[in-house]
Amino acid sequence: PNTNPPDTHCPPGNPRWHTMVDVTKWPLFSLLGDQVLSSIRQACVFGTSANEVIYITKNDHVWAFGLNCSNCLGTGDSQSSILPKKLDVLCGKKVVSLSYGSGPHVLLASEDGELFAWGHNSYSQLGNGTTNQGVAPVLVSANLLNKRVTEVACGSHHSLALTDAGEVYAWGYNNCGQVGSGSTANQPTPRRVSNCLQNKVVVSITCGQTSSLAVVQNGEVYGWGYNGNGQLGLGNNGNQLTPLSTYIYTHKPSGYAHSLALTDEGLLYAWGANTYGQLGTGNKSNQLSPVQILTEKERIVEIAACHSTHTSAAKTQSGQVYMWGQCRGQSIVLPFLTLFSCTDDVFACFATPSVTWRLLSLEHDDFLTVAQSLKKEFDSPDTADLKFSVEGKYIHVHKAVLKIRCEHFRSMFQSHWNEDMKEVIEINQFPYPVYRAFLQFLYTDNVDLPPEDAIGLLDLATSYCEKRLKRLCQHTIKRGITVENAFSLLAAAVRYDAEDLEEFCFKFCVNRLTEVTQTAAFWQIEGNLLKQFICRASRCGAFKN
Repeated sequence: PNTNPPDTHCPPGNPRWHTMVDVTKWPLFSLLGDQVLSSIRQACVFGTSANEVIYITKNDHVWAFGLNCSNCLGTGDSQSSILPKKLDVLCGKKVVSLSYGSGPHVLLASEDGELFAWGHNSYSQLGNGTTNQGVAPVLVSANLLNKRVTEVACGSHHSLALTDAGEVYAWGYNNCGQVGSGSTANQPTPRRVSNCLQNKVVVSITCGQTSSLAVVQNGEVYGWGYNGNGQLGLGNNGNQLTPLSTYIYTHKPSGYAHSLALTDEGLLYAWGANTYGQLGTGNKSNQLSPVQILTEKERIVEIAACHSTHTSAAKTQSGQVYMWGQCRGQSIVLPFLTLFSCTDDVFACFATPSVTWRLLSLEHDDFLTVAQSLKKEFDSPDTADLKFSVEGKYIHVHKAVLKIRCEHFRSMFQSHWNEDMKEVIEINQFPYPVYRAFLQFLYTDNVDLPPEDAIGLLDLATSYCEKRLKRLCQHTIKRGITVENAFSLLAAAVRYDAEDLEEFCFKFCVNRLTEVTQTAAFWQIEGNLLKQFICRASRCGAFKN
């Protein structure tokens, strides 16, 4: 059995796998200021403790910082760096694919089809024919002249490259046949993987720790290399020295020693090692052949695995994200529904180490959702067709939005109401902050007010019969309750018939009775409410002593 350290392979940087993610969920990025963070377009976190970072800025400059194990930062020296250093040789190169192995070594493919490699090289995994460490990115050209590399993948100590012609090249450590040459001799320079792939067009590649996988044009998967845990999905656990067809799938990321596959129908299959439940089958038994999981769920659109962890993740068509396997030390044997919006967050928050499973993309386009567009246009004089005048201040709104969002306005803007003909509507019964917050709520679904103002908004919500707004106001008030304002808030809850809020404020006052009775708000309250409070508090045993 192979005893090499686990691989930390980052699947290809193909744009179709990109998503918009929050890079600050990876702790290392907390070292960078807001200006730098806003300039990042792509990023990769790797290393045995997720302690190394390579990132690309919007102007195509490449930077690296962190531990620099085996020169994997590519800075030209072996020094660790807490501050980012620029990799000049790569600046201006548009990165289309980036991968790292636990050797460790790094591969990078540019938009021009150039392949660069650096880092550990004891098994010639850098493809330059030597075993000298690469302290900085060097162009890999042997046997790749006139070839355009579109995708790269790293095993623990071997490498794969895919060309635009659909050819796969492999090199480096080959003790289990992971180079696919038919022998177990190491391969010092890139060599085309042929045999069963000779006349096939490969569209995607990935590596296990000491295994290799390729998806061809019709979706068929070929695997070769180490198979001791059944990670090639061939129905046995014998190593495979040349490519052999596994199944019909479309995409297949690899974990430490397990594989996931997603069909074009959105079905998810898993096989290989299962020590931590990373197959999601409900047990910890290895599987030598593909087994379908998440069968009761809707269509799966994305799957994720990473060699340095035993963690798996998947995303459904409606955006639900599941995780399973080793998650922060726990073995989760069945897919668990998270509250994350992307699979990258699973690896940032629950994988150990918290590396990235793919090249992250932080490109922000100008597209706005309907909700974002509405939020942006609130109180905008440029597009508004109606103004409210409150305490001498204008609030600009859109009549159609108000009619869609609120029954009160739908009735107001009927032809027999005077307001329907007005360009400016005067509001006298509510203060400006309250009425503005109400209109903003119709555009955003959120309430942003201090608890004292939220009382006024609660009044408005009650008179306009806005139940959701009423609940949000109560939530805002509960969060902002203090000894000083507690009795005022209790009085307001009684006045506006907010039973849940009234119960909350009452308990708060009773639990802090001595302090509350010393406040100005307590002594300013009208007599009947005070009597009711004393009577109710006595029934709760507040005056036993």
